[in-house]
Amino acid sequence: MSAIPSNPPARRLVHTRRVECMGFERSDGLFDIEGHIRDTKAEDSNLLFKTVPAGSPIHDMRIVVTIDSNLVIHRIEAHTHSAPSRFCTEINEAYAGLEGVTIGAGFMKEVKSRLSGPKGCTHLTELLGPIATTAIQTLMGWHKAAPARGEAADPAIGAPAHPMVDTCHAWRAGGEVVQFALRRNREPGQGVSEGQGRTAGARRPPDQR
Repeated sequence: MSAIPSNPPARRLVHTRRVECMGFERSDGLFDIEGHIRDTKAEDSNLLFKTVPAGSPIHDMRIVVTIDSNLVIHRIEAHTHSAPSRFCTEINEAYAGLEGVTIGAGFMKEVKSRLSGPKGCTHLTELLGPIATTAIQTLMGWHKAAPARGEAADPAIGAPAHPMVDTCHAWRAGGEVVQFALRRNREPGQGVSEGQGRTAGARRPPDQR
């Protein structure tokens, strides 16, 4: 293994990609997960149809995904504010085809099967990856806080499979993390462990479909 040089070479900024995702709880019991992607260059870019000045966005795109507490997509909207050509916006409506899909293990594989190549936009499709992670993180915090909002636990309500199962090595089915989560869920007063689907007794959002 080569050592890290004590005097690294000078660098010149060429490209910046910014991705920001946020999760919102809605008043109707559903959740909006909003993702934004923005690409800029440090110098003017002479594209096929236009010239984009340095610092101005080549790509400026946004996706809003509305989900329920089980991570099922109820609505999805794609917006293209800036793109290399006016034809890029023509594919935005295709993303509504993901309505009804559940965010979890195999989600991006399903996305790519439906929206790969000419069936989608490369950058919008890539944005769905961090949106999916943000959706899971949003529900983790919501489920953990649900009992504190005065929602009584009902032991008769079973918990669905943990949405993190088989999404990575640590959360592999049958692995120690999953086994620990199951054991913790069985402990009196613990309810569903952080991030596990719907907390026992948590309110169930109304069906908006």
